[in-house]
Amino acid sequence: MSEVLEGRTAAGRGVRVRFSANGIEEITDAPSAPDLLLIPGLVDIQLNGYGGLDVNDPSRPASDLPDLVRALWGQGVTTVYPTIISADDATTTTLVKRAAAARGTDPDVAYGVPGLHLEGPYISSAEGARGAHDPAVIRDPDADEFDRWQAAADGAIAIMTLAPERTGAIEFTRHLVKTSRTGSGVVPSVGHSLATAADIHAFAAAGGRLSTHLGNGLPAQIDRHHNPIWPQLTEDTLTAGLIADGHHLPADTFAALVRAKGPGRCVLTSDAAALAGCAPSDYRTAVGGAVTVGSDGSLRLQGTPYLAGSGASLLDCLRWATGPGGLPLETAVTMATTTPADLLGLHDRGRLEVGARADLVQLTSTPDAAVGDLATVVVNGRFIA
Repeated sequence: MSEVLEGRTAAGRGVRVRFSANGIEEITDAPSAPDLLLIPGLVDIQLNGYGGLDVNDPSRPASDLPDLVRALWGQGVTTVYPTIISADDATTTTLVKRAAAARGTDPDVAYGVPGLHLEGPYISSAEGARGAHDPAVIRDPDADEFDRWQAAADGAIAIMTLAPERTGAIEFTRHLVKTSRTGSGVVPSVGHSLATAADIHAFAAAGGRLSTHLGNGLPAQIDRHHNPIWPQLTEDTLTAGLIADGHHLPADTFAALVRAKGPGRCVLTSDAAALAGCAPSDYRTAVGGAVTVGSDGSLRLQGTPYLAGSGASLLDCLRWATGPGGLPLETAVTMATTTPADLLGLHDRGRLEVGARADLVQLTSTPDAAVGDLATVVVNGRFIA
């Protein structure tokens, strides 16, 4: 049975969208459509958890991933790549097996989680560059180890963040490009790295396609010219992931990165941690240990100024990007929907087009035309809220 939703696109066009479980069936002009923003469901390619739910803690219930998928619907996120950070072999194997099991038994997870993102352990161990990752488990790339993880994940690992300067990283990048159940290859991403320009260019030539949270995962002080940021900006094959939570990147830095890279080569990511959406207080987590949720929504290693992931959802990031971040609404929406979907080969998601999956989000507008509150969420043709 077909359903209908009306609203105004990010470009301001009033539309009437007819859809079903088969996808978007028709889009017609509706000049009298309500003053509600109607956009595709958000696509988050980097998220460790939300609302106390954690995909990195093997002691947590196996229901955390299914619960996370459904919790994110309340933030307008209909597609997510759960991100597992640096851990020992046994822990990573356990976590990817758990994700594979959830994808195999829960239709909502199978649909909402097209793949997994491994952030480490093949990253820099240098202070500052490694962030909150445990230095005891950081190591050089191991193709055999990765292949075991991919088998345990039933082929679901879709993104791999690594440091190109590590021994064997370029050969490993080539291996990733060839390794996929679907034949499309794993997306290699540079992050938590002190790579030289030569390392970055070699990584891109080997098949690198993404920059994990560009501008972060670095020491507070770096050489003004010889640092990993500039070569990543110049490599057109690399799409820049940007954490638009208002804490990881100052507004001017965010704007400069988008302008230098070009909006078409940028995606918004939340990098949300398990404590995102939790009340301000001190907590203990599997990743980061003692973490403080600040009154401003930031997550910091307790007693330090260092960030411990993001406390924002991708919807929060969309609001910031179109507010202090200074992006036009249509540009920011594309960076949170179409661009990440295309990067991962999901050409039937992240867009308002006939034939696309019916993942739809309807939002109110504030008096100053900013992104407001969530009004309606449709996931794969089904009304959720």
